[in-house]
Amino acid sequence: MTPWILLDSTQVPGNGGELRLYRRGDEFSIMIVGHGELMNSRVHASEDALADYTCARLVNGASPRLLIGGLGMGFTLAAALRQVGEQARVEVAELVPAVVKWNRGELGMKAGHPLDDPRVVVREGDVARMIRQEQQAFDAILLDVDNGPEGLTHKKNDWLYGMEGLNAAYTALRPKGVLAIWSAGPDQAFEQRLRKVGFHVERIRVHAHGAKGGKHVIWFANRTTSN
Repeated sequence: MTPWILLDSTQVPGNGGELRLYRRGDEFSIMIVGHGELMNSRVHASEDALADYTCARLVNGASPRLLIGGLGMGFTLAAALRQVGEQARVEVAELVPAVVKWNRGELGMKAGHPLDDPRVVVREGDVARMIRQEQQAFDAILLDVDNGPEGLTHKKNDWLYGMEGLNAAYTALRPKGVLAIWSAGPDQAFEQRLRKVGFHVERIRVHAHGAKGGKHVIWFANRTTSN
């Protein structure tokens, strides 16, 4: 079997551990030391679905403003760009500068170099900070920064999934906007928190790779009022 080749490594800000980028043939993998593989360039169907299903729920289809938390390998961003029009604005918050560098380099070819699209604005920093700073600004917020509703690579992300963070996301969304959260598995307590904030919640399960393999969870939480 062709061995993995380590291309680069970096520290996640805030003592979040060490990320490593590997390549094997035309396959890429991002791993976190002590936790294993975070993502693989061959397995991204659920990341595509996160964007596809979110964009299908947009009320403002002509010129939406989207915030994507977590660049990853760029597949969610690329899928969103395929769905929105030329007047869209897609902002990507990525905490780890090296991940942006990887996507601007050879890793970017796997998703079609979406960072080169003029509709994209990249912000290197904490998505939580962007959410806190905005009010009725986004038609959709897509979160794929952890393996579920708890901080994995950045423990401060726990704030995002608690009542304070969810209330901030509700405030940052425009009326009828949608908060979409990717997760490796279900979490009933988190789902209850979404409803308590005032979201209308829908949960779907999608395959990780095409029509086969394990299934991941995506929550779609719609802002139901203009308050």
